[in-house]
Amino acid sequence: MKYFLLVFAVIMAISARSAQAQTDLIERGKTLFRAADCAACHLSSDGQTLSGGKAFPLPFGTVYAVNITPDRETGIGAYTDEQWLRMMRTGVDRNGRHLYPVMPYTSYTFLNDADTLAIKAYLFTLKPVQAKAPENRLPFPFNQRWVMTFWNWFNNPDRRMTTDPHRTPEWNRGAYLVEALGHCDQCHTPRNFMFGLSGKAYAGTVQVGWRAYNLTSDTEHGLGGWSDSELFEYLSTGYAPHRGPASGPMAEAIENSLRYLPAEDIRAMIVYLRSIPARPNGPQRGKRVPGASGENEDVGRHIFQQACMGCHLENGAGRQSDWGALKGAHSLSDPAATNIIGVLRTGTSIKTEHGKMAMPSFTKAYTPQELAAISEYVLGHFGGVKAQIEPDRFKN
Repeated sequence: MKYFLLVFAVIMAISARSAQAQTDLIERGKTLFRAADCAACHLSSDGQTLSGGKAFPLPFGTVYAVNITPDRETGIGAYTDEQWLRMMRTGVDRNGRHLYPVMPYTSYTFLNDADTLAIKAYLFTLKPVQAKAPENRLPFPFNQRWVMTFWNWFNNPDRRMTTDPHRTPEWNRGAYLVEALGHCDQCHTPRNFMFGLSGKAYAGTVQVGWRAYNLTSDTEHGLGGWSDSELFEYLSTGYAPHRGPASGPMAEAIENSLRYLPAEDIRAMIVYLRSIPARPNGPQRGKRVPGASGENEDVGRHIFQQACMGCHLENGAGRQSDWGALKGAHSLSDPAATNIIGVLRTGTSIKTEHGKMAMPSFTKAYTPQELAAISEYVLGHFGGVKAQIEPDRFKN
C-alpha cells in the first residue's frame, strides 16, 4: 500500500509539473505574440478575434490577412510544429503555397525554435473561428505564387539570430525585439525594386499610405535628437512631450504590442536603436515650397477653429489630453503631409491607460479642397512648413 501511494504521489507531482510547464509555455507564447505584433494585421474588423480579413493595398494589388485562430478548416488548427516552423521562416504554408511578404516571415525567420513554437501554443488555446479570408486581388504575374520561390532567394535570409558576444545582453535583447519579434524594419526600411527590404536599413519610407519615420541615429530625420526618456514614453504610451502622438500603423503597433512590453524590453530596444548608423533620409524639414494663396490659408484656419480646437489648441497643446498635442509631431515637418492626410482620410485611434484616444475621418464632413486647406494650415502653423497640397489626394 505504501509503495502504491508513493508511486501515485510521484505521478501526481510529474503531472502537476507538466501542467505548470504547459501553463508557463502558453503565457510565454502570449507575451511573444504581443511582442510580434500579430494582432495589428490579423485582428478582425470588430476587434474581437484573430480571424483576419484586413486588406493591405500594395503597389501590385491587394492582399488580405488570414485567419490565425485554431480553426482546422480556415485557420491554423491543422498545422504541425514542423509546418509552423517552415511557414514562419520560409513563407510556405502547410499546403505548400508561398505566402506574400506582407506576412513578415523575412523577420520572423530570425526567431528561435522555442519562441516560434510558444507563439503557436498560445494561438492554439484561442477559440476557433471559422472565417475564410477574402481572395487576394492580384493581377498576373503577381497572382502566381510560385514566383515567390525566386523572390525568396534574394530577399529572405532564412536564418536564426545569434548572440553577438561583443555586445551587452541588453543590446542583444534589443536586437531580437527590434529585428525579429517587432519586425520594425518591415515598415521603416525602404523597399527595393522587388519589394524586398533595401540596404537602407531603418532610413524611413512611405508604406500603405503612411510615412514610417527614420529610426537611425540621424539628428535631423531620425532619433538622434530624441532623449531616451522621450523614446521610452513614445514607445510605451504612443505620446512623448513635444513629439506629438503616434497615429496610423504606429499607433496600432503601440496599442497591440509595445504598450504590453516590460520596461526592461523597451529600454533594450532603445539601446539597440541607438546603435543603428545615421542615414540622412527623410522629408526636408522646413523646406519652403510654393505655397497656397492667402485665401486658402484663411479657409484652413477657419476650419481648424471650427472643427479641430475641441481637441487641439492653437498653441500646439492638447485640450483634454496630451494625445491631442500637435507641437513637435514628426508629421508636421513633412511638406507632403503624408500622415496628416492619412489621419484626415481614415482617422486614427490608440488605447491608453486613460482610455481610447481617437480622431475620426473627416472625408464625409469636408470637401477635398477644404481638407487640403486644413492640411496646409496645420503644416504652416505648427510645423513652419509652407506647402501646397493637392485636393485629389483626398479622393478615393
